[in-house]
Amino acid sequence: MANSRADTAMLQSKHRSWICCLFLVLQLTSLPVWAKPDSLKEVTDGNWEDILAGEWMIEFYAPWCPACQQLQSVWKEFADWGEDMGVNIAKVDVTEQPGLSGRFIITSLPTIYHCKDGVFRKYQGARTKDDFLSFVHEQKWKAVEPVSSWFGPSSFLMNSMSALFKLSMFIRRCHNYMTEQLGIPVWGSYVIFGLATLFSGLALGLLLVFIADFVFPSRRFSSPDYYQKKQTMEQARLIQHQEDEHEADGEEDDDEEEEYEDGDQDDVWRRRRGSPEGRPEPKGHGFSDEALRKRVVCSREEEEEEEDS
Repeated sequence: MANSRADTAMLQSKHRSWICCLFLVLQLTSLPVWAKPDSLKEVTDGNWEDILAGEWMIEFYAPWCPACQQLQSVWKEFADWGEDMGVNIAKVDVTEQPGLSGRFIITSLPTIYHCKDGVFRKYQGARTKDDFLSFVHEQKWKAVEPVSSWFGPSSFLMNSMSALFKLSMFIRRCHNYMTEQLGIPVWGSYVIFGLATLFSGLALGLLLVFIADFVFPSRRFSSPDYYQKKQTMEQARLIQHQEDEHEADGEEDDDEEEEYEDGDQDDVWRRRRGSPEGRPEPKGHGFSDEALRKRVVCSREEEEEEEDS
């Protein structure tokens, strides 16, 4: 009995020791996995400026792209070597980050960029882990022409492109929301966007006109004496017109006096009645030809009597 109890106790102690050893092994093997950080970084519109410092290899991909899906396993293996070489390995999902897609002018997928202290170069080599390692370790990127500062991701032009891509994605999401959630037909969504574009263009045009008038005011209207000078010029023009009319009336009176002095009564009568070319007879004179002749003769006799007296 004593021997059997001793054997049972020994077996139990052995089982306990094995369990403890197994638990320790599990703890030791799982501890590095928990402590190891993710070597593949994610770049977004919010933290993209981090790549301007240090050395980076960045992949632009889309989940629906077959070539990108084939590259993912290779890129993850390459990322595991990044910490040893002092290189940051990152990826960008262009479907979630349209601003970065416009900022880097991504026209094909996948696209890989190398960045060293803010200088960007486009990777054009083979897409294997060994080629990636040799490109960074042997500094083959020095033989690649860098991207011009005009087209750099931090330039004004690329900032504008990023904003344009964000706007296009916002419009697309609004269109999907109106057609899928609100049940608006597709043509109705197009009409709404067309009207919005029209009114926004009108508002922008008016704003630009106001800014131009404020920044570059007209010299003619900016002068404080403009309206006073304008009124003075109008008055002078009116006075000149009246003087011209008086001079014209005086010349007509002189012509008539000369005609009376010449004694040509028939010509005077013809001018009063109308020209021989067929001008209409002045209104308000309903006298016959004989009556007009008598009136002219009488007026001439009266003038002669006054002169004699």
